[in-house]
Amino acid sequence: MLGNFSFGDYFKKEAIQWAWELSTVEFGLPADKLWISVFEDDNEAFELWHDEVGVPVERIKRMGADDNFWTSGATGPCGPCSEIYYDFHPERGYSDIDLNDDTRFIEFYNLVFMEFNKKDDGSLEPLKQKNIDTGLGLERMARILQKVPNNYETDLIYPIIEKTSELANVSYSLADDRSKLNLKIIGDHLRAIVYLISDGVVPSNIGRGYVVRRLIRRAVRTGRMLGIKGDGQGNLEGAFLPVIARKVIELSTHINPDVRGRAARVFEELKREELKFVQTLERGEKYLDQMLVEALLTAKESGTIPCLSGKDAFLLYDTYGFPVEITTEVAEERGVSIDMQGFDIEMENQRRQSQAAHSAVKLAMGNSSDLTKNVPDTEFLGYETLSARAVVESLIVDGNPVIQVSKGNDVEVLLNRTPFYAESGGQIGDHGFLYIPGENQHKVVMEIIDVQKSLGNIFVHKGTIREGVLEVGREVEAAVDARLRQRAKVHHTATHLLQSALKKVIGQETSQAGSLVAFDRLRFDFNFHRPITDSELEEIEKLVNMWIGDATLLQTKVMPLADAKGAGAIAMFGEKYGEEVRVVEVPGVSMELCGGTHVSNTSEIRGFKIISEQGIASGVRRIEAVAGEAFIEYVNSRDYYMKQLCSTLKVKAEEVTNRVDNLLEELRMTRNEVSSLREKAAVYKASQLAAKAVSVGTSNIRVLVESMDDTDADSLKKAAEYLIDTLQDPAAVILGSCPGDEKVSLVAAFTPGVVKLGIQAGKFIGPIAKLCGGGGGGRPNFAQAGGRKPENLSDALEKARSEIFLRLSEKAS
Repeated sequence: MLGNFSFGDYFKKEAIQWAWELSTVEFGLPADKLWISVFEDDNEAFELWHDEVGVPVERIKRMGADDNFWTSGATGPCGPCSEIYYDFHPERGYSDIDLNDDTRFIEFYNLVFMEFNKKDDGSLEPLKQKNIDTGLGLERMARILQKVPNNYETDLIYPIIEKTSELANVSYSLADDRSKLNLKIIGDHLRAIVYLISDGVVPSNIGRGYVVRRLIRRAVRTGRMLGIKGDGQGNLEGAFLPVIARKVIELSTHINPDVRGRAARVFEELKREELKFVQTLERGEKYLDQMLVEALLTAKESGTIPCLSGKDAFLLYDTYGFPVEITTEVAEERGVSIDMQGFDIEMENQRRQSQAAHSAVKLAMGNSSDLTKNVPDTEFLGYETLSARAVVESLIVDGNPVIQVSKGNDVEVLLNRTPFYAESGGQIGDHGFLYIPGENQHKVVMEIIDVQKSLGNIFVHKGTIREGVLEVGREVEAAVDARLRQRAKVHHTATHLLQSALKKVIGQETSQAGSLVAFDRLRFDFNFHRPITDSELEEIEKLVNMWIGDATLLQTKVMPLADAKGAGAIAMFGEKYGEEVRVVEVPGVSMELCGGTHVSNTSEIRGFKIISEQGIASGVRRIEAVAGEAFIEYVNSRDYYMKQLCSTLKVKAEEVTNRVDNLLEELRMTRNEVSSLREKAAVYKASQLAAKAVSVGTSNIRVLVESMDDTDADSLKKAAEYLIDTLQDPAAVILGSCPGDEKVSLVAAFTPGVVKLGIQAGKFIGPIAKLCGGGGGGRPNFAQAGGRKPENLSDALEKARSEIFLRLSEKAS
């Protein structure tokens, strides 16, 4: 992306004139092939394009906010846009123009005029300084200048596609649309991957690293779909991405020479990621084979048609990166269908969970440095005491300084000194209260629910005024919640013991990658290449609890950083240290640089229990554990649930596992019986519906479109298969049902005679399902779909009836 910015300097007139000059003079684009869009209410931009630049009125289009008004988020800077489009087909004239018609136009230049601030209530206020942000698409300009049909066939990407074609033994010019799409995917992705790795982004499961990993995996899958084996040059054990990456680096050398200098690292990362993912894919193929064997066996036992559940197909897709199209292809070769409706439901569930994890971005206009510029660093007293008198230096409400705050309001308080620990080193901030004592009761009470550090060493106490009015300059009594502080101390010391135990059990090479010390648990992230085994976890727990039982006194010292490192102290992940550091030591067990709060004696921890161990990124594991009071609560809770379970199952604790296994087996068998009965009931219903089939066209094609009430998806499929066999070729069957709340199932089954007419079940059922708020597809002769709007099923089936009658009448006449 090319572009330019202005912050309070030039504005609309200059931006518009320079954009036009760059497009028509420097790039030499014909002025009569350029169209302009402006925001519908932006008369100023319209007049500048027409009066100053000279663009004819008929080539300037006013467009709505969706197209031509840019916002930075829920609140914050925003403003109208103006865009320049290139017209590939001016011979089509000026009537019925749609600038979004990508067969004729391409937008290559976008000018954003940031002149407003969007407030919480959605209203706009003018910015004091009006800004410019422009963007010009490099690939789009290359496409225009090089006169090629798309961005991928420019000299920026096409040589990469040609190299991929060579490895796949496919001619791009002769390839079908699907193969061309796959070649474009690799060409586009490899360019991005090479630059990201060159810039130091390492494939992982978090942040930017996850983006790279997803791009690499998609490229590998796509290469396999194109038929590239191994490195594409005869070595079946090799990797093909490094081969294509050489072409990317060759193209990049004159633009960014640093890429060539980092080529070895790029090739190494690509090779490792590709070969590792190929193993993942192969494991996926192994699991798929097991699933297909089980599906075939189950179908044989129950006398049903083999089908792989949508949940299993999604497991392969989500866990092993196994493309559903490959799953479908392999399954069909073995005579097993895929429950695509179930797959789509699982995909939608994941999408909803992902969306729920995101919230709207809100931009703050304040400046924290202005709020704290006259406030000195906070003196921390929390190592020695949990209460102290302090002076209120500043009060902040909604990012703005205030003089006083009354009951019921949230506020951030800056004190000159504090016993409250501010969140750092993984340990969360203290909770507690600020008081101003009165004669009989406290005149002012503020509840503290979080403490953070700001701009170095200023402690920000966050909370709510519960009683009275708090004012700047008043002296307060600051009191930390002693019980919660003790829980944090216990978990922090236990974290140090856990790290030492890990190093003893799995090796000294492991290192910390993050931590959380909370009141209810601790979390420790560490670098390790495999899951920790159950026996190793048991050994780690035993070590930590042994050290707790040793009742060792902790030693805390402040010393020069160099001396601490020389003594073997371990640095905490992500922390920055000054010349003087605080060292916390459990003699003979642990020594770490740490500013957190800790117990005086390991016996205060009382007990330690690991509650989970899992991988969170490539090469990064996570342990969650509880200690102290949280440990007692955890054990009591589990004991309570076990007693409840024993009472319900009427067995002893040691017999629970066997009893549950037996119940699950009984449930599986019962479900199979129920499923079989449902399918038989559906077939019986279908036998009664067969007489309703109608003949269409001169070929007497038998057509049946009916609703089967609340029949489930699998039974609906069985009914359709029965009807197709009963009606015989040529025949078309379309069935629908509402198997549950907000759930629709659809199936279309066509005999070979109908398919030969060019009518495919997979393509036919999709638009019908959309009427019910869903989608789906499948093979030409059989397809399933689903939806979420049962109230639309009747209309959808009526649409299916009229559509199939019309098509068959046209094709068969």
